[in-house]
Amino acid sequence: MAAPRPPRSDAAAEEVARTAAAAPDWESLATSARGCVACPELAATRQHVVVGDVPVGGRPRVLVVGEAPGATEDETGRPFVGKSGALLDQLLAEAGLDRAEVAVVNIVKCRPPGNRTPKAPEVARCSGWLRRQVELLDPPVVVALGLSSAKWFLGPRTVLARAREGGPVAWEGRSLFVTYHPSAAIRFGPNGAPRAALAADLRLVAQAAAS
Repeated sequence: MAAPRPPRSDAAAEEVARTAAAAPDWESLATSARGCVACPELAATRQHVVVGDVPVGGRPRVLVVGEAPGATEDETGRPFVGKSGALLDQLLAEAGLDRAEVAVVNIVKCRPPGNRTPKAPEVARCSGWLRRQVELLDPPVVVALGLSSAKWFLGPRTVLARAREGGPVAWEGRSLFVTYHPSAAIRFGPNGAPRAALAADLRLVAQAAAS
């Protein structure tokens, strides 16, 4: 299954796509992304462009794709290092996946003000960075955390629960898993359904990555 066309593509989105596609490696891509001003509101309010974490050496077993940086991520320049990140690390470890062997990125690289949901034009403008990240990392297994990420891969009409229950799907030669964002697991508590579902899904991801 191919990724849908980014919503409301404009000149800024097309320029990002051209710049990202020309990056020969991760470091070049990261350098270009850190100077991105395609979204004026985000560029004016961010502290850091959060490009993503990748394993020190070799192809990642799994690529985890979230929504956007939060306050702690914006301060540190790294994805998933706040409360959601701590829970993600814990559940990855319980599933048998070492965070150090997993690549972690977001569909939008700058924190939206007030942690609001990224707007469609922002997702469109950032899509070039994410698409090139997937190409460069070439992960066999991809995990979409939360609805915004799921929609990027599967389209705007995606329903998270339905997509998750269907199990992994083939996406550009990879296994794509859709599951809940750790923030939902935190919101509903340690005994809530989202946390149990996320933990179960990550165990399936670990099995897929090992095969």
